[in-house]
Amino acid sequence: MEARRLALLYSHLCPSPSPPPPPPLSPSACSPQSNDCVFCLIIRGQSPAFKLYEDDTCLCILDTRPLIRGHSLIIPKSHFSSLDTTPPSVVAAMCSKVPFLGNAIMKATGSDSFNLLVNNGVAAGQVIFHTHIHIIPRKAGDCLWTSEFYRVCIGVP
Repeated sequence: MEARRLALLYSHLCPSPSPPPPPPLSPSACSPQSNDCVFCLIIRGQSPAFKLYEDDTCLCILDTRPLIRGHSLIIPKSHFSSLDTTPPSVVAAMCSKVPFLGNAIMKATGSDSFNLLVNNGVAAGQVIFHTHIHIIPRKAGDCLWTSEFYRVCIGVP
């Protein structure tokens, strides 16, 4: 089963010239009242997404505005507007997938590391108000963050 999941993940991260359409997503606990929530639309199968993983509690998809190839999101299937409103059991279920998904994403992208990121609230940069965790694959010297750009890429201490 794990080999099949890795193959599916790799096919999404390294698509052939004409990738197949994304698989349909299963219905969820996201209510129709959250019509404007893009993640609820994805979870209900009303908006397309490249699904990397799915279970009864959460879903992992490729970010449509990635910082780097393989940038993915773990999303709970029930709508919670922020991490602090998400029940601990849901947060635990999401976090328990990080080792498997992080390793699969690193393998598929040829990365050796990843950042795990949560933007919780407006001041922290949260744009979509449905709890989600970013998995951002990294390679040495990729200069993804501004501080790294100045320190590593142009040599400013």
